[in-house]
Amino acid sequence: MHLPGGPTRNTKKNPAELNLTEPAPVRWFLTAIALAFLALFLFVPLAAVFVQALEKGTEAYLAAIAEPDAFAAVRLTLIAAAVSVPLNLVFGVAASWAIAKFDFPGKSLLITLIDIPFSVSPVISGLIFVLLFGLQGWFGEWLSANSIKIVFAVPGIILATVFVTFPFVARELIPLMQSQGRDEEEAALVLGAGGLKSFLRVTLPNIKWGVLYGVILCNARAMGEFGAVSVVSGHIRGATNTIPLHVEILYNEYNFTAAFAVASLLALLALVTLAVKSLAEWKVRQQISAE
Repeated sequence: MHLPGGPTRNTKKNPAELNLTEPAPVRWFLTAIALAFLALFLFVPLAAVFVQALEKGTEAYLAAIAEPDAFAAVRLTLIAAAVSVPLNLVFGVAASWAIAKFDFPGKSLLITLIDIPFSVSPVISGLIFVLLFGLQGWFGEWLSANSIKIVFAVPGIILATVFVTFPFVARELIPLMQSQGRDEEEAALVLGAGGLKSFLRVTLPNIKWGVLYGVILCNARAMGEFGAVSVVSGHIRGATNTIPLHVEILYNEYNFTAAFAVASLLALLALVTLAVKSLAEWKVRQQISAE
């Protein structure tokens, strides 16, 4: 009780003063479980890949990577990623800008369409391309008459890669741009900047780390995609096999050293991707918290 007009005592404690820390044994137990899980499902398999790859020595490892079919698989993987990532970058930025900054009919439908590759099996998406562009497909007769080959060729692999990777940039940028709002762009327009200039000078600098993060995820998926590419590639050795498909062929032939040697390239890519992804993710969190 306090006298009227007198000072009121604040009995509510600051959250920082509350003891919300778990006892030390509980923390150690939970940490041990997390580390054991990481060791069992991440570190041990990753180490096994490199141990198996180097089992017969460095010369055998380098020979497996320099083998013509392996080199062709690496080249095709890089081509597919080099085409699909820029296309998805342009689409992702444009779609995110439209969804986050404007209201228009069909906005909800566009968001739903962007999520389709997440809900459809990659194998099913590959079959769809076969039904469309295969020899017995809807456009197969016309394509064959004009000597255009899509399925079981490089264009089909690129199409399949574009489809499975196209949500990554957009899905990273949409929440980021929505959290930023439209105040800065509207201020730029009031000051006389055009739409394109507003985008280049205001919007793009604010989303640069989000763009990098989306590109990293898109590139990692493009290089590691197996299901959709497997259906449309035809498994033509040295011509339509990407790195994951080449690893499968080597493993099925019991050429384990070469299979793990080529697989180690993807493992190294994953480690580099993880490092860059962590940096970009940290930058995005900093950018959001600063707003």
